Amino acid sequence: MTTVLFLFVLCAALLHASWNALVKISADRFLGISIIVFFAGLISTSGLFWVGLPAFSSLPWLILSAILHTGYCLFLSRSYASGDLSQVYPIARGCAPLMAALLSWLILREALPPITMLGVGLIIVGIILIAFPQGKKSFHLDRKTLVAAIITSAFTAGYTLSDGVGSRTSDNALTYILWLFTINGWVMGVIMYFKYWNTAGKSIRQYWKQGLMGGLMQLLSYGIVIWAMSHAPIVQVAALRETSVLFAMLLSVFILREPFSKMRLLACVVIIIGIISTKLIR
Repeated sequence: MTTVLFLFVLCAALLHASWNALVKISADRFLGISIIVFFAGLISTSGLFWVGLPAFSSLPWLILSAILHTGYCLFLSRSYASGDLSQVYPIARGCAPLMAALLSWLILREALPPITMLGVGLIIVGIILIAFPQGKKSFHLDRKTLVAAIITSAFTAGYTLSDGVGSRTSDNALTYILWLFTINGWVMGVIMYFKYWNTAGKSIRQYWKQGLMGGLMQLLSYGIVIWAMSHAPIVQVAALRETSVLFAMLLSVFILREPFSKMRLLACVVIIIGIISTKLIR
């Protein structure tokens, strides 16, 4: 992974943490996610005229990824409905790199050097420490919420792998990115219409600014990741992307004035060491 890719993926992680915070624009988490994904789709649709049709070889991956992204939104909103953002977010993101690593090795035979895998492992450990800074005492999730968060992580690993392969089979990564977000946006828009047919229009008018901002951040954050996966190992990109948990914690400390414990300081150090291991040591 080049330094440019490395820095772009870290920026994508910051953007991802930021748009997830905007999910709270509505008391209904699924509605909040739907509005953001819908606006990301609207932005992407306007760019289709410049990129043309996707490569035929990428179509199966686009369809598979659209299904996986929809499942991700459903289970993520379910997790947020009954669990705290500070715990659901790290669990939903933290398990994904490990799952992606296993799937990448089993399906694509894409293996990383041991020291890089150690860095991926350290990032995952750091994320867990952020989620549970006081061990069992800080565990406040019921079983259904925990299961939903883990399933969310599985969907994340699945669409990460699908999009990594899809962007590589596409003639142009940007074409794949815009078509993916367009499909996802309109699918979620249709689901939102039928689920909230009497209030969807009002909600969009009420939250269009947050939706537009969140949609743009989502498009940029995951668009950068897809582009990076077309040039670098999928597992390495996926692990770096999940440092968004670190950024989310820092935002909560400096903006929301939440407490910063010694355990979370340790978690930051572990994640930073993991980041360095995945980039500087080959």
